[in-house]
Amino acid sequence: MKCCLKLCGNDIFEQSESRVEVKTVLPSRFDGKNFLVSWNRNGEAIFHLPCWQRLLKSKPTTNYKKLGAKRSRLNSSELVTKQEKSLIQEAKKTAEFFDSAEQIKKEASRVAGWLLSAKHCVVFTGAGISTAAGIGDYRGKSGKWTEMDHEQVSDKIEQIFDMQGPSPSKRCHPEKEPHKAGDEDQEDRGDEGVDYEELRPTFTHEALCRLVDLDLVKHVVSQNGDGLHGLSGISKENLSELHGNVFIEKCEKCHHRYERTFYVMDDAGSQYFEDIEDYGKSEVKKPRHAKRCDTCGLSHRTGRKCEQKGCKGFLKDTIINFGDNLEEEILNRAFEHAQLCDLMICLGSTLTVTPANELVEVIQKTGCLVICNRQKTDYDDDCLPKFDGIPEAAGCRVYGDCDTFIREILKNVIGDERLKSWEGDRPQRIVSYEKNRCQKHSV
Repeated sequence: MKCCLKLCGNDIFEQSESRVEVKTVLPSRFDGKNFLVSWNRNGEAIFHLPCWQRLLKSKPTTNYKKLGAKRSRLNSSELVTKQEKSLIQEAKKTAEFFDSAEQIKKEASRVAGWLLSAKHCVVFTGAGISTAAGIGDYRGKSGKWTEMDHEQVSDKIEQIFDMQGPSPSKRCHPEKEPHKAGDEDQEDRGDEGVDYEELRPTFTHEALCRLVDLDLVKHVVSQNGDGLHGLSGISKENLSELHGNVFIEKCEKCHHRYERTFYVMDDAGSQYFEDIEDYGKSEVKKPRHAKRCDTCGLSHRTGRKCEQKGCKGFLKDTIINFGDNLEEEILNRAFEHAQLCDLMICLGSTLTVTPANELVEVIQKTGCLVICNRQKTDYDDDCLPKFDGIPEAAGCRVYGDCDTFIREILKNVIGDERLKSWEGDRPQRIVSYEKNRCQKHSV
């Protein structure tokens, strides 16, 4: 891969060089002339870390003659067109950072040492550990919320570029339509078309299960509702799924819980209420069992009823939507482990969602904090030394893929040969996963 800063253009060596990947919003008619960056057609670009940092310091100008006269290899990044500066500012919001392979190995060795000596290690996981399984994240450069943000600023970018054609207020935008009947196949796949029943644990999921089995990780706290931690083999006693699980439903009446091999949610019911809220109508037929939730406005009922003798209460999914309160028992268990924790490893989360991120604030006071994520978080400084001259009392901040980082940790813990042997057993583990996800269910 090559650096997209035109006056660099050199190869980026992942082994020894850190890099930054970004995505901006390009205007409808874009030729890239007089720009510092070779933006890809989809708005993406990749840079050496120093090149990106230099680009951020560039100053905007509207004097193009001055720009052309002053640009040279020495000061080429000091001036940038006002138009491109707007692209850079949008790209900055999406920046994903990657440490060099050498740096990741060094930090993983330190963390492995802490892990082996820790009395109570807790791992906190977010959407970033499941992207390799096929689930999109939220704040990555192509994440769900990032794409929505880009839609909001597209008109602003067009205005800044002052291109010919209709003004933003008159530009044609397709109006959103309520969900149409006949899209049931898409709905059965769950959020954003993800077929949860087809997902399998990533390297990180499996490695964490291995570390739990070795009694090195005492508890896993997750914001993910994909069920991959449980599928990997982590028991419910060692797991707190703060935002629920798409394979678990519970009774409204007696609260008995059912862990299923199939996706339990009834997306049609939620889609109906969402359409009514947004458009005042829906082409989706309201399921007879559907009931609007007072807190999130959607429907949690799954269409099945409790199988406990004499109950027959409606079953509902366990997913926490916006507005819903977290289950108190699960949240309290997570905080209990956080308070005992002397080492917390956060993987694949920007740590922005409350109250889940408050768990990190608990560990800050007493132990080491480790964060591995592609994007920056509000807790990065807490990984730095807390006391002058005592770096061991702080933690570690790694930028990059969780699979890469956790693999290096596991290699330091169990050794290279045992790691290779364990990796070679994945086909057998896949067979087990298939058995636990093979059943389909219809109401």
